[in-house]
Amino acid sequence: MNWLRRLIPSIATFKSKSNVPDGLWSTCKKCESVLYVPELEKSLFVCPKCGYHNRIGARQRLNMFLDNNNYTEIAPDLTTKDPLKFKDSKHYTSRIKEAVASTGEKEALLVVSGALDQQKVIVAAFEFRFMGGSMGSVVGEKFVQGIKTAIKNKYPFICFATSGGARMQESMISLMQMAKTSAAIQKLKKEKLPYISVLVDPIYGGVSASIAMLGDINIAEPNALSGFTGRRVIEQTVRLELPDNFQKSEYLLSNGAIDMIVHRKNLRSKISGILKKIHKA
Repeated sequence: MNWLRRLIPSIATFKSKSNVPDGLWSTCKKCESVLYVPELEKSLFVCPKCGYHNRIGARQRLNMFLDNNNYTEIAPDLTTKDPLKFKDSKHYTSRIKEAVASTGEKEALLVVSGALDQQKVIVAAFEFRFMGGSMGSVVGEKFVQGIKTAIKNKYPFICFATSGGARMQESMISLMQMAKTSAAIQKLKKEKLPYISVLVDPIYGGVSASIAMLGDINIAEPNALSGFTGRRVIEQTVRLELPDNFQKSEYLLSNGAIDMIVHRKNLRSKISGILKKIHKA
């Protein structure tokens, strides 16, 4: 190459320059199509080529779902403590600080009061980027506060659940949230107020075994994975090869575990239509 550099000096100093800003293009995780991010945003982060539903944050989802991106957060000041002084490779408090810094949220659940097609509703949305959307004491308490607000105001309750399950750093305190949230849902039902659960990829563990599957109507986005434990663990335990679509929402629907699958672009209209039929404000 030295002779080439002497012949064409500029080749040694040439650098490729791009005027394309970072973050304008994305690759679909399923079909690997290259997508223009502004167009992807318009399609609610669903691939226009293959229909793959990309994971989105809790606040993004609330902005898409509720009228005019307008809502009031419930119990926004609740913060996580570390009563067990838990430490694995890191202190629990350090993991919380990292999650807060990376997501901008105080915990793995947002609970808000807003309007859906002019109907007052309470909506809970899990933030998977916050420690895998795991449920600890604060997540459980925020959910219960949302239920209490729904009962007080006679509002329907909608939950978008995406989680890895109970938060191991809180041990039994975390597992207690399954019973606590389930009991709160029963109180909501006694008041004859609708509870609609929307399963969002992925949803596992203690959250799938409580909050996510207790809806009066259970809805899932296409191809959302849901179960108590993962596919590989089950296969190793039962020593059988499971179907290709095992634990996907289509499999759950065919086996009666959920009521319907709804494309993200249709969630607003579908849930609004359901509420107009079953709930009188």
